[in-house]
Amino acid sequence: MDRSELRRIWQAEEDQAHIHGWDFSHIRGRYDEERDLPWDYPAIVRQHLRPEARLLDYDTGGGEFLLSLGHPYDRTAATEGYPPNVALCKNTLLPLGIDFKACADPAAIPFPDGSFDLILNRHGDFCPAELYRLLKDGGVFITEQVGGDNDRDLVERVLPGTPKPYPDLYLSKQRPAFQAAGFRLLQGEEAYRPIRFFDVGAFVWFARIVPWEFPGFSVERCFEALCALQGEVERDGQIQGTIHRYLIVAQK
Repeated sequence: MDRSELRRIWQAEEDQAHIHGWDFSHIRGRYDEERDLPWDYPAIVRQHLRPEARLLDYDTGGGEFLLSLGHPYDRTAATEGYPPNVALCKNTLLPLGIDFKACADPAAIPFPDGSFDLILNRHGDFCPAELYRLLKDGGVFITEQVGGDNDRDLVERVLPGTPKPYPDLYLSKQRPAFQAAGFRLLQGEEAYRPIRFFDVGAFVWFARIVPWEFPGFSVERCFEALCALQGEVERDGQIQGTIHRYLIVAQK
């Protein structure tokens, strides 16, 4: 396949890089990640979730994971700050009776003190002091986070020298922040694992979906680097990078 045809294919992926909720189905089967983390986030959540608990999912995305828990809607709350997902949540969560509120500030979540037994946050922002305020005594916060080194090897290959967007997102830095807020850490783990793309178009779509990691990425700007990645796909059948994740379970 010549370079002009590759450019056309990749620019078509770039044009399709829009997301509904947190839905990566467009590249399903064309990439792979998070299959071998040393913990099971859904299982950990279910371990701490009691039927009578008051539950908050902060930065719920489109509410996909929250709804998968099947928790009683009248004891469930959620927030989201990304405008397209706010609209989606209003249409899907509010009619169910879930107490959904738009919120983009993790230090000012619009619920009273001591409202929740369990607060969840997966790949969103958070403020330990605000979480402490919102939890009841004995309440638990569970988060799985994207770490500061996430996808850095891939970023360097297409946008060398790009600063890290979240340089404090490491377990070693977050553990003392939670302790300073008054929490007791029940569990803390960190992992680096592979992410694989089986065609360059899937990588293009992905990079456009996460602009905070790949700021200014475009097919035109990064074309030569993408051609180098195409050579890897033809040789190895994949492009491989590294994800960074950490898990915190903290109790008030």
